[in-house]
Parts: sequence; structure tokens; C-alpha cells
Amino acid sequence: MSSFHPVSVTRLYRMIADQIAGRIRAGDFQVGERLPSERELAEQLEVSRPSIREALIALEIEGYVEVRVGTGVFVTLPKKRDETLAGAELQVPYEDVGPFDLMATRLLVEPECAALAAGNASQQQLAAIVAAAASMPGSGNPRLHDRAFHLAIAEASGNVALSSTVLHLLNLRDSSAMLNRLEEHFVTHQVWQLAEVEHDRVLQAIRAGDAEGARQAMFLHLNGILDRLREDFGNDDAVMSGMRLVAGKAG
Repeated sequence: MSSFHPVSVTRLYRMIADQIAGRIRAGDFQVGERLPSERELAEQLEVSRPSIREALIALEIEGYVEVRVGTGVFVTLPKKRDETLAGAELQVPYEDVGPFDLMATRLLVEPECAALAAGNASQQQLAAIVAAAASMPGSGNPRLHDRAFHLAIAEASGNVALSSTVLHLLNLRDSSAMLNRLEEHFVTHQVWQLAEVEHDRVLQAIRAGDAEGARQAMFLHLNGILDRLREDFGNDDAVMSGMRLVAGKAG
């Protein structure tokens, strides 16, 4: 009797990354050469730009490319490589859900947490939200206080399942190699200052017992994070010397 073999689901960004990596290993893109823009890659591969963004970040983590914000994505892998090392290279962990799936899920869950917190938060829970928001300005580790702020709101929702869900999502965020790398490129001191303003809007709506205002403020905050992570790596209108990834190079 034949046995079954394990089935694995390959995420779209991984398929894209593997295709680009294969072209780099084949020498179709030279060390120091700029890859086509995200827009061009998305059009050629017929996928969304967030999927391209995730693939490029995965390739950067694995050492194939270097992302230079404002300029583009450049090949760093030597054209010839020792095949014995191919299996030893760093890989993005399978459990890394990808930054855009994660943010889409947070957008579904956390605005409702904020709305519920506006109606259910106790004085003690409200004090925890206030303390987390107040700890961010000037902190050397704003992400820690950002985590505390979002968790405090989830706990104030009065729904244990929701607060557990937000805890899980934040744990996924903190362990995401891809999201961490994206934040290295785009989350600056100025971005954290903007987040502080957005947090205050959420806080004031919760304090006022304004459920709809809290929901909207949290949605705008999370959507703002998503927009910042979608900023272009380089100039999308750059001419790529006739390079086309899918069609391949002539010759």
C-alpha cells in the first residue's frame, strides 16, 4: 500500500521570491544591477504589489538583494556560488505570515476592540491605556509601548477571545522577520511621532465613550501603518534598460 506524502502550501510571495532568486542564480541579473521596479514586477508576474514587496523583503533577508529606499532593489548575490551552500542559506521561516496579511487581519479586529473599549473600559483599564500612550514619547523602545497600548485596548474590550486574538497577532508581528525588516526601512523617529498622535486620537475617543470615533481612529491608525509600509523602495518610473523578468533577456 502506497503511503501519502506531506503536503505543504507555498505562499505566493515565496513562489515569486524563488523565481527571482532563480534568475539571479542563473546570472540573468548581475551583482550591483537594479531589479525592475515593484510596479514592473507586479505587471510582469501578474500579482499584487504587496506580494512583490514581501518577495523582495524575503530575498533581502536571504542575501540575494539589497533594498535602498529611494533608489531601488539591487542584486548582491555573486553570480557563481558554491552549490553546497545553497541549502544552508538563511530562509524566511514558514510561520512568518507576511506583513500585509498580518496588517489586514489587525484592521479587521482592532477597530472593533477600540469600539468595545469605549463602552466597556473600567477606570483601571483606561489608566493602563493612558499609561501606555504616555510612555511612548521619548522612549528608546517605542515598539514596546505601542504593543502595551494595543494590548490594553484589547483587554478593555471586555471580550477575552478578542484580547487573546490581538495578543496572538502582536506576537506574530514581533516574530515576523519580514515585518521587522520592512520597519527597519520605513519606521523612523518621525513615523513613531505620527503614531503617537494617532494613538492619542484613539485614546480620546475611548475616554469620551465614543465607540464609532474609537473604531474610526483605530482604523485610520492601522491603515496609516499599512500605507507607510507600502511606500516605494525606489522610483517606479525608472527605465530598466529593456529588462523584463518574465520574458527574460534576449541572446
